[in-house]
This record gives sequence, structure tokens and C-alpha cells, in this order.
Amino acid sequence: MNFTLDVLDWKPWIAAVPLEACSEAQLAVLDASNRSARQSQYYLTLVHDAPALLERSLLFNAVMYGTKGLSRAEREFATVVESRINGCPYCASVHARLFVQLAKDLPTMEGLLADGPAAPMPPRLRAIADYAAALTTTPPSATAAHIAALREVGLSDLEIADATHAVAMFAWANRLMQTLGEPFVPIATDAG
Repeated sequence: MNFTLDVLDWKPWIAAVPLEACSEAQLAVLDASNRSARQSQYYLTLVHDAPALLERSLLFNAVMYGTKGLSRAEREFATVVESRINGCPYCASVHARLFVQLAKDLPTMEGLLADGPAAPMPPRLRAIADYAAALTTTPPSATAAHIAALREVGLSDLEIADATHAVAMFAWANRLMQTLGEPFVPIATDAG
């Protein structure tokens, strides 16, 4: 599947918990996780282990929606770099759209999705992309030179830590998505 800004859906390879079969505890975890979790096959699959999903969601929300440090758009950008390298079109699609919405920078994201992290981009995003890519490789290849490049374009230590957390969080999120199911292009329906 190609990397795209189009909306993708995801289907599990193991049975998701039907919403009507969820316990009160599972419903509470879904509600604490994400406002659309009750409609998400991904969350309904992860709610098999509600305590683990709750911990995952608390961490995800803290990493991605923190109010200090790296901007939300740049967090989204770093996760797209990670998802592009790890081969997760679903995560890349979701977070690419969020980056474009927040940063109003469609050309950079189109280049990243088409050509990967080597695509042309502004210097600050280049430093973030290079760092995210170095963190994503196995074994990680990030060095002090990556940190120096981030500082050179104005990132603080808190912003660097935020980028690190976002990339690490998505290394895990990608693995969950890629081992428990697969993305697909939803069938368009005629609303008329």
C-alpha cells in the first residue's frame, strides 16, 4: 500500500471486542483513550487488555498532546517520518493529515510521503526528520551530531525530548498496528 494523505481504515486479524460486549471497565478505558475509540476497530482490538490500553492511551496522549515543548505539528511530523520508515501507511496517513492541518504545509508532507525523509524540506523540519530517521533505524543511529543539528535550528532540550518520545511512541504504535491487522482503503459510499 502506498503512503497517502487519503483517509485509510484498519481491520484487525484477531477479533475486536464488539462494543455491545464491552464491560463497563472496558468502556471507561475506551472513553479515556480517545473520543472516537468506541468506533475504532484498533481500539476495540486493544481493549482485550483494557489495563494495557489505558496505560498506552495515557502515554500516547501525554506524548502527543503536551502543551509545552515541541509544537503539535512538529510532533505529528516526527511521527510521520517514523511511520514512513517503519512501513505503516495507516499511521502515516492519519498524522500526515494532522500535520498539514496544523502547519498548513502540504508540499513538505507530500514530498515526505512520496520520497521519504530525504525529500526537500525547510531546515527545522530537515533536522527533525534526520533525527527521527536515525532514531527509527535498527539499531538506532542517532548521535550527538543530530542533537547539535536540532539545537542549531532552535530546538530546546524539552523539544528534543518531545521529538524523541513521539518517535519512540510511534515505533510501538506502528508495531501494534502492523502485527494485529492491516490498513485498507475504505469503500466510498454515496451519501445522496
